[in-house]
Amino acid sequence: MKLNEIKDNEGSSKSRKRVGRGIGSGTGKTGGRGVKGQKARSGVAINGFEGGQMPIYRRLPKRGFNNIFKSDFVVVSLGRVQVAIDAKKLDPKQTVDAAALKAAGVIRRIKDGVRVMSDGELTTKVTFEVAGASAPAIEKIEKAGGSIKLLSAAAE
Repeated sequence: MKLNEIKDNEGSSKSRKRVGRGIGSGTGKTGGRGVKGQKARSGVAINGFEGGQMPIYRRLPKRGFNNIFKSDFVVVSLGRVQVAIDAKKLDPKQTVDAAALKAAGVIRRIKDGVRVMSDGELTTKVTFEVAGASAPAIEKIEKAGGSIKLLSAAAE
């Protein structure tokens, strides 16, 4: 096989339909657009228009709001922290905080802080310094001999 012998399979590509090329072509005159009216013209954008009827987005009531003051925490499970310690990505002798978790690849971004949840088991003695933690997570950390310091941002 040579480069000049390469070609597509038979029927794999169709030639484009040339519209508006005379009545004999079958797609002449109106070019497949039907007859007259707004949609036969160029530059028509009528998304959401329901022919003068009150559109659905105006018939339905507005609901809810976005709280701009809400904190968005990154959730980390104790099991995930233990896996990182076992893989030697986290040093249990150092304080485990948001920056250490990011460096270890446990979390992608820090957002408004890290919140520790109790999923999984923690067998290593670790000192945490995080924005928040669930009550069962604090219990498990202290049971493993570790300690946890909650940052002031979580207290607000």
